[in-house]
Amino acid sequence: MSDYKKDRNNVTNGGVGAFMFLAFIGAAVYFISKADGFWDGVLGFLKALVWPAFLVYEVLHKLLG
Repeated sequence: MSDYKKDRNNVTNGGVGAFMFLAFIGAAVYFISKADGFWDGVLGFLKALVWPAFLVYEVLHKLLG
């Protein structure tokens, strides 16, 4: 048996990345659809990028006080 098969690293977290990508697309569609103008759409896109951070902050704030 070759050393290649023995030392191979198997990573199986692709499902989480796919879920986060779909969540980003959904958030972008939601925020951009609520926009009234171009700059509101740009702001909506930026909100779609960072909404998980605000979600984690709010959850930890509620749990830990």
